[in-house]
Amino acid sequence: MNHPDKKKARGIDTPGRCRRFTDAVYSGEGDAKALYQELIDAERAYYPDKPEYNLYIGEMHGHTNLSDGNPDIDSYFRHLRDEAKVDFAAISDHDHGGVGRKELWVGSPSKWDIIKSKCREYNEPGKFTTLLAYERDSYPYYNNMILYYKGYEGDMYRGVHDGEITESELRALLQKPDIIVIPHDTYYLSAGADFNAIPVDLIPPMIEIYSRGDATEYFGNPANDLDALIEGGYWQDALRKGAHMGCIAGSDDHFCQNGTITDAPYPHNYPGLTGVYAKENTNEAIFEAIKAKRTFAFMGGRMKIDFRINGHYMGEQFALPKDTDREIYFHIECDSPVKQVSIVKNLRNYCLFRKNELFFFDYRVEKEEDCYYLRVEFEDGRFGWTSPIWIKAI
Repeated sequence: MNHPDKKKARGIDTPGRCRRFTDAVYSGEGDAKALYQELIDAERAYYPDKPEYNLYIGEMHGHTNLSDGNPDIDSYFRHLRDEAKVDFAAISDHDHGGVGRKELWVGSPSKWDIIKSKCREYNEPGKFTTLLAYERDSYPYYNNMILYYKGYEGDMYRGVHDGEITESELRALLQKPDIIVIPHDTYYLSAGADFNAIPVDLIPPMIEIYSRGDATEYFGNPANDLDALIEGGYWQDALRKGAHMGCIAGSDDHFCQNGTITDAPYPHNYPGLTGVYAKENTNEAIFEAIKAKRTFAFMGGRMKIDFRINGHYMGEQFALPKDTDREIYFHIECDSPVKQVSIVKNLRNYCLFRKNELFFFDYRVEKEEDCYYLRVEFEDGRFGWTSPIWIKAI
């Protein structure tokens, strides 16, 4: 890619116009099969190596009869391990313990003590990792907000008034290194948030972009079929505000169907699952990967999405000189054909592809910091979304 005028003439480019590729095309008579292989090799020379991390798939949101769910906690974990066959799983019962029932922190042992004990019991490093979590009502900022803990020793986080949270309490919670705060249903009337009003430093680092039937990417998303959708509570609203917010998905299941596809109408039939790129399948490594936003969210089944720019993984923020080529790569694997891959740049569809793998160059610097993420739509109606990559122009 060494033509001196390339950036005068183009905004998007392909390694199919590198000098090696062009010279092979214009090489005259020869072995056509060998020349076609040379064209393929010339393009693929730009592709990055395989990820340095392993991919693990997990379920991050579900309830048991310790709050308002149906299954007992043993059935919950056994279903995810043996039926859904996920690599990791969180339990996220409500802190109120279910209407008319005792809160998680009440008693000795408390429900919270039981949850911590069962998380330890079912955790099998390298095979099945458990994450300690609970769902905390946090009016007026994020009515529904899940707290994920590193390890299994954490205390519940209570404030001045249970079910509510103050600005100072939220700020302190977001600064805790061993807790990740992830809100959900942020677009919904009774449980919503207004990212247009909330200061950027009070917007959590991640959002649950999908559970059963409620995609939260943008207002009017086709994978959201709920009945009270409010402007201002969507992921794109937070990104537009300047938040560096990644994404996960979780089923929010109450009936021991976490991680599995059901016969409910679309899109409620698809659970929410999260892919993370981590060093190993352990509590510490999975927590670190989520905190780093090396994640993608998707609707049910199984899929792999690898999205990198100049070797940087989803969730990363990095700086590039303005005259440096932006090298964008994606690789997708799924049990359904790809219908469309959208490169979403600065919250608009920037490029649309119908390919499972591609490498290309972007020469356009649009803002002081540009934001890129992938939205992948599959033929069966499922979607996948990656955490963004942010590039600061220097």
